[in-house]
Amino acid sequence: MTPVLVTLVFAATLALVLLRPLRASAHCDTMDGPTARDGMQALETGNLALALRWVGPEGETELREVFASARAARGLGEAARQVADRWFVENLVRVHRAGEGAPYTGLQPSGTPVDEWVTAADAALASGDLSPLEELVPAERWDELERRFAAVRERQDHDPTDLDAGRAYVEAYVGFVHYAGGEEHDHGGDHAHGHAGGHHH
Repeated sequence: MTPVLVTLVFAATLALVLLRPLRASAHCDTMDGPTARDGMQALETGNLALALRWVGPEGETELREVFASARAARGLGEAARQVADRWFVENLVRVHRAGEGAPYTGLQPSGTPVDEWVTAADAALASGDLSPLEELVPAERWDELERRFAAVRERQDHDPTDLDAGRAYVEAYVGFVHYAGGEEHDHGGDHAHGHAGGHHH
């Protein structure tokens, strides 16, 4: 396939993406969300583990193939790079959502509103202080919230090339954010392997 044809194929893919109606459905569906941010960083650095930590082993082969194609297309010029980047992130979010047993409705642009508790949970992790969630989480849930918060903090500083450590961090992160939003059950080890019900990140 010639570079020109590859560019046209990616351009057609982008057109389909942009023409599809956009509906916000979850934090990880947005370009501002951690899944998309990690996907972009993976493309920039070549460290696919940053993206793979958001999917389970069942989605790994597909994402590796998409990543290789996207990285190759990035070298065809700025227009091709932009299309390839979005194509990869779209697939990353889609596979991530499938692993959660949640529907995928498209990648939403930066600035798409998300629930207040999601923003507060991320702010708490960024500051190392749970105070942003004080008015949002009932007192009877606070002990468990603190436990989950500590679990995320313990796993944050891991080797970014260590996929197992990355998946452990994402599991803790998703469990914390979901609990902050009112979800009752513990996601445990099933985040990347599929679950149903409740909120989806």
